[in-house]
Parts: sequence; structure tokens; C-alpha cells
Amino acid sequence: MYMAEFKLRFGDRKWYVRRIIEANSLEEAEEMAERYARAMNKGEVLWELSYVIEAERPLLIGKEELEKLGA
Repeated sequence: MYMAEFKLRFGDRKWYVRRIIEANSLEEAEEMAERYARAMNKGEVLWELSYVIEAERPLLIGKEELEKLGA
């Protein structure tokens, strides 16, 4: 499982979104993320791929993550 982060732009506004990608390799995940960004760029919001990482527990905050942070 991989996670891609995208930078979205609309005029002078900017924000970030993340998406989970089901792929067999990092290269496949990056290619899928690029295709996704191109497909989403059909409206007024510009999607730019920031990065793709391998993620076992993406976007999940649990006891394990808090312990790693010392919180």
C-alpha cells in the first residue's frame, strides 16, 4: 500500500490532500498517482503530485504512533 500527497491550487489558495494507492511497487504507485493528477486537472483546481511513499498505516493515529512521537 502506498500513499500519495497532492498539492491543490485554486487561484492564490493552496492545500494538500492524500490518497491511498493500491499498487505492487513504488514505480507503479507513482505512475498511477501521476495519471490520477492529470485526470483530476479537468476542472479549475490544479492538482500537482508532491510525493508517493510506502505506508503500512497511512493517516492512522493510534497508540503506536503517539508512542513513537513521545506524546
